[in-house]
Amino acid sequence: MRYLALIYRDETVVWSDEEQEKVAAAYYAFGDEGRKAGVLGDAGEALQPTSTATTVRVTAGETVTTDGPFAETKEQLRGFYLLDCDNLDQAIEWAAKIPTAKHGSIEVRPIREIPEQ
Repeated sequence: MRYLALIYRDETVVWSDEEQEKVAAAYYAFGDEGRKAGVLGDAGEALQPTSTATTVRVTAGETVTTDGPFAETKEQLRGFYLLDCDNLDQAIEWAAKIPTAKHGSIEVRPIREIPEQ
């Protein structure tokens, strides 16, 4: 079963160069471990800050855009991984290995498989 692991962290917190290097190394190690275990494929990316986001809505046939994300929160969506796991317990185990779990939170959500027509 596939799960989306959404990575949240407060983007206003600035890390030192040393902290950033440690976190980057931890992410590379996580990626290597996940690919070797067959849990991670190529679907996983970091996202630009929320200041670059645009929210799109269509109301009465008119497209309306708003700068920024839809909701203001203490933690912002910073990236994601697509996990291929046997069950939710295994997905949670892998989500706990994502380095940002120590500095923010990881939301694990099952992918709704839609049959091909």
